Amino acid sequence: MGNWWRCWQWAWGPQDDHESIGAIQEALDHGINWIDTAAVYGLGHSEQVVAQALRGRRTRPYIFTKCERVWDAKGNIAGSLKSCVNSARVRSQLRRLKVDVIDLYQIHWPDPDSDIEEGWTEMARLKEEGKVRYIGVSNFDVRQMERAQRIAPITSLQPRYSLIAREAESAVLPFAAKNRIGVIAYSPMYSGLLSGAMTRERVAHFAPDDWRRRDPNFNEPLLSRNLQIAELLREIGARHGFALQFPGRVLPWLPGAAKFGIERPRRKS
Repeated sequence: MGNWWRCWQWAWGPQDDHESIGAIQEALDHGINWIDTAAVYGLGHSEQVVAQALRGRRTRPYIFTKCERVWDAKGNIAGSLKSCVNSARVRSQLRRLKVDVIDLYQIHWPDPDSDIEEGWTEMARLKEEGKVRYIGVSNFDVRQMERAQRIAPITSLQPRYSLIAREAESAVLPFAAKNRIGVIAYSPMYSGLLSGAMTRERVAHFAPDDWRRRDPNFNEPLLSRNLQIAELLREIGARHGFALQFPGRVLPWLPGAAKFGIERPRRKS
């Protein structure tokens, strides 16, 4: 389950912590056993909300989070593989998440590219120290993964992958399969566009700060094509007895795991 909060430039419009906590708890009650977030989501707030949602639960899910995106007092965000990957920042994330160890720690973006070796060396050190159990990458290309692999094995890769965004098919996914790197496809529903719940009316009423307003796939002429794809998926699912809300069954080509977001606790699958 992916958790992406507002409070930065890639916002989704107004969000309520109580609804977010309820959505996480609803997902866990229905069998979700891992949560993926990042330090930069909500500028640390997402990790705090995840901790609140898990408070008092006897069975806890696996916790995945990310590093590399850093921000200043004004909320300006930048990439940093030198200052981001260190014990002090990991301790901050552990405090926000209220856990003793992070199950999967990932470099969010290979930015700056020149610091990949230094950053991945520190990731390996954090694993050796026991602060994280496994280390992975997100948004890396093949060349960047090869450089990291020379230092320490990569447990997992997070590429963007869906019927609309299929760039990973050409090289990234074959490399991951060949090198036994687990794949967690993010945005398989392309930020809700392929969910079956998206309409032109809903797109027209996105909040002013919703980043999807600027995405070409949520604007014509691509919007009409993408909504047709979603309808086709719904029809395929209906023929096999599945609703589109069960994308793991309707979309069997997704490699490894697929990361989905849940909006509201009242929206049950």
